[in-house]
Amino acid sequence: MQQISADHLQGRLDGPGEEQQAPDELDELPTKAFRPALRGDQRFDRSAAHRDILVFEDVHKAYRADVPVLKGLTTSVARGEFLFVTGPSGAGKSTLLRMIYAAENADSGRILFLGRDVCRLTGSSIPYLRRNIGVVFQDFKLVQNWTVSQNVAVSLEVLGVPDKIVRRRVGEALERVGLGGRGQDRAAALSGGEQQRAAIARAIVPEPALILADEPTGNLDPQLAVDILGLFEDIHETGVTVLFATHDRSLLDIRPRRVVVLDEGRTTDVRAGLSSDAALAQMRAAS
Repeated sequence: MQQISADHLQGRLDGPGEEQQAPDELDELPTKAFRPALRGDQRFDRSAAHRDILVFEDVHKAYRADVPVLKGLTTSVARGEFLFVTGPSGAGKSTLLRMIYAAENADSGRILFLGRDVCRLTGSSIPYLRRNIGVVFQDFKLVQNWTVSQNVAVSLEVLGVPDKIVRRRVGEALERVGLGGRGQDRAAALSGGEQQRAAIARAIVPEPALILADEPTGNLDPQLAVDILGLFEDIHETGVTVLFATHDRSLLDIRPRRVVVLDEGRTTDVRAGLSSDAALAQMRAAS
């Protein structure tokens, strides 16, 4: 999988200046997204290369008035960052991710994705937002009677990508996740770990700007969980931003990374990971 430049990502989100289609390159397919913010002949906003990919501004969310999920979340995520989101069951990890791809709305505040306020998108704009975000779920969400290739290909087919390019890109994605040669197998014939790999291939095949992983190892045994985390780290090395939600503390200890901890509506941002003495002191102060 090729590394994606910041200019290219911003261009895909803003939309092309002219409708052009090259027969052999997915990267040149026109992608309508939010209305272009640029004027004149400049196609890409080069200042976007230094813009945070995600910004949360005083975000509040509650399903009941007396049980807040998020209370004033304010933070940002840099392009190319790998960020863990953790907390006990019911703390709001899935809710936070769902708000990013507009499956749920914040009660108040703003969530900016590449400078666009996700909370204010119209229904017709949401599909274009999601073309720039890949989502991986705990329960895989594969169509069990489809082949592996069919499950992965759907991410490109909904974009109208030509069949030749779909086949090539699906093959590359399956090789990337360790499922080369398994494309014609039915999803139901795969093990749990293999199904999650197929789900990851489906998420990465359109080369999104951002990957959201919602408890992707929750149904896997410990060794498979470590393997899947390693796969996300490999994807991150290509320049993709990754938000990885998990309640599994053992995964957080494998390699120190920034962690956002959710608990009873409070948010603690631990930038050095949870294994340091400073992190423990920060957690005690926040409790």
